[in-house]
Amino acid sequence: MNLSPPGNLSIYQLALDVEKPPKRLNLSCATLLSMVKSQIDLLIEENILATIVVKFPLLNIFYSELKRYQQHFSDAAIYNCQLGSVGELKTKVVEGVDGNNSDISEFLNCVNSSTTDLFDYSVELFTDNLQIRREYFLIVLSGEFCSLTLAHRPRKKLKNQILNQKNNYKIPPILSVNTFDGEVIQRVLNGIKNISNLEKFHLKTAELIYPQTPPAALTTKLFLGQVQRQEEINIQKSQSRFSNLKQQNLKLRGELQDKDEYLNNVCQEILTPLTHMKTALSLLYSPSIKTPQRQRYLEMIKRECDRQNCLITGVMDLVELERSLETTFLEPVCLAEVVPGVVSTYQPLAHERGIMLAYTVPNSLPYVWCVSGGLRQIVINLLSNSIKFTSNGGQVWVRARRHKGYVQLELHDTGIGIPENEIPKIFNRFYKVRSLAKEETGSAGLGLTIVEKLLQRCGGNISVTSIPGEGSTFKILLASVCN
Repeated sequence: MNLSPPGNLSIYQLALDVEKPPKRLNLSCATLLSMVKSQIDLLIEENILATIVVKFPLLNIFYSELKRYQQHFSDAAIYNCQLGSVGELKTKVVEGVDGNNSDISEFLNCVNSSTTDLFDYSVELFTDNLQIRREYFLIVLSGEFCSLTLAHRPRKKLKNQILNQKNNYKIPPILSVNTFDGEVIQRVLNGIKNISNLEKFHLKTAELIYPQTPPAALTTKLFLGQVQRQEEINIQKSQSRFSNLKQQNLKLRGELQDKDEYLNNVCQEILTPLTHMKTALSLLYSPSIKTPQRQRYLEMIKRECDRQNCLITGVMDLVELERSLETTFLEPVCLAEVVPGVVSTYQPLAHERGIMLAYTVPNSLPYVWCVSGGLRQIVINLLSNSIKFTSNGGQVWVRARRHKGYVQLELHDTGIGIPENEIPKIFNRFYKVRSLAKEETGSAGLGLTIVEKLLQRCGGNISVTSIPGEGSTFKILLASVCN
């Protein structure tokens, strides 16, 4: 009788089309692997030499179990079944297990080279039924013990139905059966024979006389082994879950500490100008205050109000940036369309301070990836810093060029420079170089923090070189759109 699966039937379904079909189970891939391991354990412990017929997923962990069995029984016959096309033999027989045959199947090339010497024979399954592509099995045949483990990976439509259920965060299960019923095993084996290419497979399996029901002692031992394996899986899952929760806990704790530190820094920065303003106001009430002193205190109050306004605006900009960056898409940006406009905006300020400001940005440069408005904000923050800390008669240059598959934007100034030990800190929130702490820069100390966050989102990076008294150079690498 021809038991080969027709176009709408699978080997999995073939095993269920009996008078008393085996019970179907929904298993995870890990549980399926534990069932395979338990059976290999049983064969090794009971010293059972068996013929094994398999079709496994392309995962080395499954084939490592066959290797473990083969290390104990070098003369065991292992048949590897894979799907082929009718009339076309893609997989060729691998004779022997010495691994010297260079004509190995395309499938075996997909598996780690350490597993290619496992199979005595490679069995090609000739069928156009794509359901069998999603099916895997382990058939153990011997005079003492026989079993069938058969798994079916659901189609996409069925996966979607499972995913639409309440527990939509779970991975769809693998449908499987596990049986020792000789009738079911023979039915599946005949179905495989009728669509396979290897005559030796037909002869070898035809010679086998195996028990219709296995000894109770063996099934009990297999059951206990499976329970033990499942317990190991549960322990591993618990440990993994505990480890993940611990990592999440540490991450959340770190984020809370960062927020506390950030809030503390904001409060301290806001408190400083308030203290100065309060001091100036108290002095203004002095009856003996002279007009020049009054004017000086009024200017102090105005300056501290501007400073506080700058600080609050900077904090609000940073908060908004951090909130929106994760959901902001990258877009192609042309440096030649952004840099000249920013430079022209700062030309009057540079001229007023006696600073030569120039740029070199070729029109032929490729577009770069950046968030909307991000490149302009980066150039503004860096250019304003360069002008701010460059004295009268100094120079500020903005250059752009190709660099090893990226586009490099460079800002160089002849300003006061940054001490080497302070360069790693300049991107921290509210950080100001100590040599500038006494100078009234009107800065919130957040500009470079914003630059760094924008570059992180764009996949770019920034480096700084500086010599105190001679100047600083900021180099930015941005990913090119053409890469």
